[in-house]
Amino acid sequence: MTRPSHRVADRTPIRFAIRRCSLGTALVAARDKGICCILLGDDADRLRRDLAHRFPDAEPISGDAAFAQAMRPVFACLDTPDAEWTMALDFGGTAFQQRVWRQLRRIPPGRTVSYADLARRIGMPGGARAVARACAANAIAVAVPCHRVVRSDGALSGYRWGVARKRALLAREAAA
Repeated sequence: MTRPSHRVADRTPIRFAIRRCSLGTALVAARDKGICCILLGDDADRLRRDLAHRFPDAEPISGDAAFAQAMRPVFACLDTPDAEWTMALDFGGTAFQQRVWRQLRRIPPGRTVSYADLARRIGMPGGARAVARACAANAIAVAVPCHRVVRSDGALSGYRWGVARKRALLAREAAA
């Protein structure tokens, strides 16, 4: 008697490329809808693990030469403070997070807003902590510019990819 075969559900492919840039090491990942992840760090292996952790139902696939070529403009934007992001983005996240991230994209390069101001802009006065959590959940560094959000007193606060990177991004944008 043969047992029926049970096929494991196919995992959605997520292609990625890793390169050095002015911000350290960057991992850019995309699905069919667009760029879903831009991670910054110092260690390529740690970035790969972060990608797998963020997308547990996906099958991470190191991109081929064509994918790497297609991602060149994304890597170039990481080094250009006032670059206009024209690539399709696949935000993921909750409806609230998407609202925050879309509002972040409206902040011009070289400008900052406070978490409280951002909460008011999305119609949630008193929601500064929720906005901060949405910023922390952002997986698309620089293209979704959570580095442009500061504390109400103007001080830099946490940044998923390090306060030094946040400071560098803000300085580059201010100088552009």
